[in-house]
Amino acid sequence: MEKKLFIRFAKKEDVASIFSLIQELAEFEKLSNQISTSESELEKTLFGDGSFVEILIAEFEGMIVGYALFFKNFSTFLGKPGIYLEDLYVKQNMRGSGIGKSLLEKIIAIAKERNYGRVEWSVLDWNQRAIDFYKKIGAVQLDDWTNFRLTSDKF
Repeated sequence: MEKKLFIRFAKKEDVASIFSLIQELAEFEKLSNQISTSESELEKTLFGDGSFVEILIAEFEGMIVGYALFFKNFSTFLGKPGIYLEDLYVKQNMRGSGIGKSLLEKIIAIAKERNYGRVEWSVLDWNQRAIDFYKKIGAVQLDDWTNFRLTSDKF
């Protein structure tokens, strides 16, 4: 029997699964202590008025096993919008089966369809498996850029 992978846009009914996957991602990244949202707050942000994020869901044999959360950004140099990939996560027991690649290919296809100029994301410097995967698909590591963050408690 052939195993089925299906990539689709998230629905409001997926929020509990998305929240659970976000918690798994935070644990994997050793950042669980940084989660400050709740399932209901996430639902409002993702599916309420003014939402600006999109989420792809990976379903394997009917079970949600991964997601990609992204939003539109803009490049002044290209003069075009792009996609910023905030999260790409696949459950640990499903890694290596092409699910992450399928999610990323779908995001790239969306960027092409919308005539966007690029897709970009960040990866933790210790996540060598992800870095190798991104390089293998032709992504360029931006070593001369440093990320900065200003959190709301500093506003």
